[in-house]
Amino acid sequence: MADFTMTTDANGIAVISWDAEGRSMNVLTREAFEVVEGLIDAALSDDAVKGIVITSAKKEFAGGMDLGVLSRIREEAGEDPAQALFEFTMNGHRILRKLERAGMDERNRGGKPVACAINGTCAGIGTEIALACHRRFMTDAPRARIGLPEILVGLFPGAGGTTRVSRMLGIMAAAPILLEGRMFEPAKARSAGLVDEVVPADELVERAKAWVREASGSDIVKPWDEKGWKMPGGAPYTPQGFMTFVGANAMVGGKTKGVYPAAKALLSAIYEGALVPFDTALRIEARHFTSVLLNPSSAAMIRSLFLNKQALEKGANRPDAPDQAVHRLGVLGAGMMGAGIAYVAANTGIEVVLLDREQAAADRGKAHAEGLLDKGIQRRKVTEEKKAEVLGRITATTDTAALDGCDLIVEAVFEDPAIKAEVTQAVQEAVGAEAVFATNTSTLPIGDLARASARPDRFIGIHFFSPVDKMMLVEIIKGAETGDVAVAKALDFVRQIRKTPIVVNDARFFYANRCIIPYINEGVRMVAEGVAPALVENAAKLLGFPLGPLQLIDETSIDLGVKIAKATRAAMGDNYPDGAVDDVLFWMADAGRLGRKAQAGFYAYDEGGKRQGLWDGLAERFPRAQEQPDLSRVQQRLMMAQVLEAVRAFETGVLEDIREGDVGAILGWGFAPWSGGPFGWLDMIGAPRAVEICETLETELGERFACPEILRGMAASDGTFYERFGDGAAAA
Repeated sequence: MADFTMTTDANGIAVISWDAEGRSMNVLTREAFEVVEGLIDAALSDDAVKGIVITSAKKEFAGGMDLGVLSRIREEAGEDPAQALFEFTMNGHRILRKLERAGMDERNRGGKPVACAINGTCAGIGTEIALACHRRFMTDAPRARIGLPEILVGLFPGAGGTTRVSRMLGIMAAAPILLEGRMFEPAKARSAGLVDEVVPADELVERAKAWVREASGSDIVKPWDEKGWKMPGGAPYTPQGFMTFVGANAMVGGKTKGVYPAAKALLSAIYEGALVPFDTALRIEARHFTSVLLNPSSAAMIRSLFLNKQALEKGANRPDAPDQAVHRLGVLGAGMMGAGIAYVAANTGIEVVLLDREQAAADRGKAHAEGLLDKGIQRRKVTEEKKAEVLGRITATTDTAALDGCDLIVEAVFEDPAIKAEVTQAVQEAVGAEAVFATNTSTLPIGDLARASARPDRFIGIHFFSPVDKMMLVEIIKGAETGDVAVAKALDFVRQIRKTPIVVNDARFFYANRCIIPYINEGVRMVAEGVAPALVENAAKLLGFPLGPLQLIDETSIDLGVKIAKATRAAMGDNYPDGAVDDVLFWMADAGRLGRKAQAGFYAYDEGGKRQGLWDGLAERFPRAQEQPDLSRVQQRLMMAQVLEAVRAFETGVLEDIREGDVGAILGWGFAPWSGGPFGWLDMIGAPRAVEICETLETELGERFACPEILRGMAASDGTFYERFGDGAAAA
């Protein structure tokens, strides 16, 4: 069965239907592109065909290009990948340009109208195919979205999307579509100019056919193919256009901090393409797209944010166990975390029992879900019917007997071992022996918590990140006695709620917090040393981190940092290494500066909780050193503090797969996405350079920067992590 098929109705309208074989979502492959070109040729050459409608036979229209194709082309090309990638891109331009011109001659006569009937979500190459059509009809389904999100995985729209959108709308109107990767709901897509009409789903194809039957010759000529066309907002050489491009360049620089090559290349393609005819602009776009594909940063982002992420979500490290889909979920504790877990589960069709000691608390937890749904209604992403359906799946109660029939229990009470043990023991009798029990914790050892369970083989850790409804990563932690069924259950549950799982072994702070805490601590250490707080924060942002370490600790709360520090100090005794950090944190906590929640932390806040800049009082307690370090040295400290912990976690078996390490770092705490993650970054700079940085920092600052043996060995052999471990192999 071909991915594209064509039928022609009695009125001579050819309907090309996209239905990628063996996939739940349409993605474009090399072979499918050849098939659709053959169908376009057949329709254009057949006198009986009066026009074309392109649509999808699946629930959604298209998810984009199979990015694995780009990796394979690069690998197959040998010594000249640039030429192979450029030719592949230009072939795509040729096919879509054929569709766009639809048989017209040089005088724009003789073409056949082409409409696109977008029946659901449409992204990437799907949107670029739609843009090449003469008119775009989109369903009014609430969940339908359309956009060009390539920038989010280190690319930009390279199949004509960049050139077409910028010429359709002008650079300023195109910016949210191209530079931010937004996905627009139907009504907003129409307002933005991405689609022409929004129609009821059951009328979609017929409305598109009706337009094709009535379309005139002038209806199918794109503006840039007509004489006298001018770019909306002005070409770069006009006064208005010059100011527009200056503003766009500043906006890109401000958002990307210069570390995302795709954004700069995209703007260059628009600027240079605006100076030349359309077909030449497509060649310019293809050259910039090729350069981005060959950039190590983009390659690393594609690998981590697309290929690796997709592999993990499909169960790359799932044990060989029967299907463990969750049918009835019990959530213990209706606080912010428990309420969030209940909401995301119910929102994906799972029946939920939300249990708390007091009915009022359980009801507040359910109300949290109602509040999120109400926000969705305000944004037109949720209907009243959907809200009622989701809330109907959540039972808020104090009765442990209601847990009967739950096949997964997620405990989300306070981070106190005694309380967690009490709750674990209290509910064991209420659930069947086959149920899996998961504890939601960010720091407490799973092996210790499992002692309260009569069935430790069915006890596992699940670390959700806050806020649960927004954060995509979930860290699954195996205890020493955790069995395969429990791991499979946790993985299947995380995939059910449409999040990305990583699986790690039990150890202090697991993986994510093991890396996040050193990042925060290094920033605080530098403040204690007299490094300007603004230098610390901006050094992090110039590396592509969404938050500097000081802002991050304000957001998570300083008293939480104090609590973790005290627990760690108690556990490590004389080996505790972070006394200098405690000097700062404990002083801040004693002064009542607990972070954003207290409207006072490393930053100052107004009465509404909005940051007003770094707090001046820091300089009084920790005076600024007269000589400040170089930006590069501050950045090395912030990067290595995290990266070395990631390597040590892999070296000691806490982390079993570097793919999970990279995906987890980016999704969990925003680790420099442009780098592809800690292991991607080390491969990018090279192990020898990494060892050199370690040795310098260790000499200056101590053994926390000591180079792990696995990294030193990598440098000696001139190898990379992804060459040795990229297929999921463990360190030992």
